[in-house]
Amino acid sequence: MVSSHERSPLLLSTLLSVMLPGCGDDAAADTETDGVDASTTMVNPIPMDPGTSGSGGTTGMSTTEPDPTRGSGSTSSLDSSASGSDSSGSTGGAIANTIEITRIGRYAPEPLADIFDEGAAEIAAFDAVSQSLFITNGNTGSIDVLDLSDPTAPVFVQTMGTDGPDLAGPTSVAVADGVVAAAFPAADGISDGRVLFFDADGTELGSVTVGALPDMVTFGPDGTTVFVANEGEPDGYDAGQIDPEGSISIIDVSGGVADVEDADVTTADFTALTMADIDASTRVFGPGASIAQDLEPEYVAVAPNGETAWVSLQENNALAIIDVATGTVTDVIGLGFQDHSVVPLDPSDRDDTIDLRTGPVLGMRMPDAIAAFDVGGETFIVTANEGDGREYDGFEEEERLADITLDPVAFPDAAELQEDEAFGRLTITLANGDTDMDGDYDELYCFGSRSVSIFDAAGALVWDSGDEIEQVTAAAFPDDFNANNDENGSFESRSDNKGPEPEGVTVGTAFGTPYVFTGLERIGGFMTWDVSDPTAPVFHSYVNPRDFSGDAEAGTADDLAPEGMLFVSADDSPTENPLLIVTNEVSGTTSIFEITEVPVES
Repeated sequence: MVSSHERSPLLLSTLLSVMLPGCGDDAAADTETDGVDASTTMVNPIPMDPGTSGSGGTTGMSTTEPDPTRGSGSTSSLDSSASGSDSSGSTGGAIANTIEITRIGRYAPEPLADIFDEGAAEIAAFDAVSQSLFITNGNTGSIDVLDLSDPTAPVFVQTMGTDGPDLAGPTSVAVADGVVAAAFPAADGISDGRVLFFDADGTELGSVTVGALPDMVTFGPDGTTVFVANEGEPDGYDAGQIDPEGSISIIDVSGGVADVEDADVTTADFTALTMADIDASTRVFGPGASIAQDLEPEYVAVAPNGETAWVSLQENNALAIIDVATGTVTDVIGLGFQDHSVVPLDPSDRDDTIDLRTGPVLGMRMPDAIAAFDVGGETFIVTANEGDGREYDGFEEEERLADITLDPVAFPDAAELQEDEAFGRLTITLANGDTDMDGDYDELYCFGSRSVSIFDAAGALVWDSGDEIEQVTAAAFPDDFNANNDENGSFESRSDNKGPEPEGVTVGTAFGTPYVFTGLERIGGFMTWDVSDPTAPVFHSYVNPRDFSGDAEAGTADDLAPEGMLFVSADDSPTENPLLIVTNEVSGTTSIFEITEVPVES
């Protein structure tokens, strides 16, 4: 495919063929989709150097040490489905094995136009015993239950949830040993929420009170402990408005959920922290907020041994470490910044071109989803660095770079930097950067790092994908680079604000190899890395079933806005091969991908 848009020389040399989704119209018309043709849904990337910027870059001073590593530069060649060479580097015609990722089924409840952008498919959980898939549905405020015994033809069974007037709809769902746990915020958004437990048939078994705005729930590895991230968002910062404390609830269900009670809930909070415990890259900035109020737990990842949990604090750009046995926060670690004077990004939606360039901006990682995994006896944390700003009554932190005053010493080229075609359109925070508090900005911080990162168990960065995500999506979809998720024909509309937005992430082992799967909320699809060596992951493939020729609002653009990424192991899978299940918030659809092992000639 040849684009009419101007591109930098780097990207001109790395264009690739793209097979646009052809199943959007037909699949969207059916609640149950049999035998989805993988050849219509996959993208064929070719190798490129993700560590090289495009032409026309704007450079400036570096205000932090650059990240130790960026993208691996290893991509894979695909045919009708996503596959790639193994990471052994063997050559000379030796036969090695690789994985192939093929969409085999899709749940698309008609009429899709009625659920467009209503959050009808957000987070999913799979029960291997009943072969049921549970999906939180923000449109109905309930949980959809699908029969997934035949993943090529998922069948809607029922909805489950609660009619309690004091509770809002579910935000998250998890399953272990036939028990379903679901997080329900209070209807007012600021009071304590609840976790409800059900059996696979939807019968409520028990419930407990947790913190304010429970946003994510997960079981520990042995199924006897449930973890809840209570985000505690404010309803505003004006006088009389409330900012609840963020916390993590740890629920002991070892005695069975039918007998669970509030006394079985331990709360890990941040009330003991002082500013001396907070490092320079952790943001505590809500007007009048205490540390405990300001820290907002987003997502929980639990160590495979169940002894430690890690919690992303998205707006704070930090990671909390929880000792599970004592139920206490042992540390809060700042996640650092992406130095865009070294790592390029495309910062403008007004230059009508794909132009990854460097400039004097720091990207706050601010991950949404995180996941924990073990390699060689060590535990690592992978983060999807989406970025998120605060916008409330009494406080809004987002602003265009062009609309702020820059310190003339720090930015002698301010006029050039603030042009729309340069960095002027980039959304930055007003909460950081005025280091001497004189009213102008000495440093610049944007939301998200447009990357995936891996940290060790202590929170030290060991790898970051750098500009690899933008490089791959630019080459795969040059006409639709950094498109928004609710409108086709939106080329570059997100370049000024978080770009492709990696949001969901999961880790799974397929045929002996651990892989990271990361969903891209805006342009769509997901990327896969082999993380056999967590300090040097190898990019495997990018799969995006979105149909850029379809009508998003009419439901003919296929999957839009991947929110949840769920890995099902081969042992639990109805097909006896691993599955990747992707829930898509804007389209309201759910796609099931099968991962198979195939030989490849190196």
